[in-house]
Amino acid sequence: MTQPLDFHSFRHGQFDITVLSDGPITLGGEIFAPEGNPDERAEIVVRLEGADNTAAAQSNIPLIVTGNEMIIVDVGAGNRFQPSEGRLEANLDAIGVKAHDVTTVIISHAHPDHMWGITRDDGTLRFANARYYVGRTEWEFWMGEAADALPEVLQPFVAGARRELSAIADRVKLVEDCDEIVPGLKVLATPGHTPGHISLVLNGDVPLIITVDATASDIVSFEHPDWSFGFDMDPGRARETRRVLLDRAVADNAKLLGYHWTYPGVGRATKNGETYQFHGAVRSAS
Repeated sequence: MTQPLDFHSFRHGQFDITVLSDGPITLGGEIFAPEGNPDERAEIVVRLEGADNTAAAQSNIPLIVTGNEMIIVDVGAGNRFQPSEGRLEANLDAIGVKAHDVTTVIISHAHPDHMWGITRDDGTLRFANARYYVGRTEWEFWMGEAADALPEVLQPFVAGARRELSAIADRVKLVEDCDEIVPGLKVLATPGHTPGHISLVLNGDVPLIITVDATASDIVSFEHPDWSFGFDMDPGRARETRRVLLDRAVADNAKLLGYHWTYPGVGRATKNGETYQFHGAVRSAS
């Protein structure tokens, strides 16, 4: 599945937002729904337009424009995680934005599909004129001794995180819950998927919450909120965070934007007993 060029754009308060992509990644049913049985996984894969126990997970990367600020949230993996990725810069070009135009890059967490695209293959910064923002807890985890204790299978994640974070060490600002990055855009701590995962809240008539991987699936995270996502590093804490986040979204009638959700990944949540339902927005083209 390729990302179309008629990108979804919308206005939210003072922000103009276009949902771009670095390209989808392919995941197995056991990643989307580790606690699901084979029949439940098969149904989820079909609903995600997949087959043979695999489906695409999108990478919905918002470009946020306000005043003179041009902000992106996460940068994808470049071409370093799966071969279907590496399209963000070309997609920016398609809407007339050059990498050097980006003023601010916010990294939600240090998993490959969200931040391995910080540098180019030659080691230079892709967004050379940008300021970078990373959660303090996230930075300290991946750059500290705690990450060395992760299982051997995850050590490539550690090496990649350290490579990319080291490249921005002289221009990064570490942020915490409720910090304001630009007027009207604040950090929301949503730990569990990773130790210092952050989401973002944008002011408007209602809030817009960019959930990233705190709610990793527009199906599973809503309909089975107590199930984990295969890459959750602390499933118990991720579960608690997910319910708090979704309850807040319902109470505030917030607009939501999710990273791996079916493109464009924008909509709202309602509550149905102990579960939730995602209602996708009507898509518009830029």
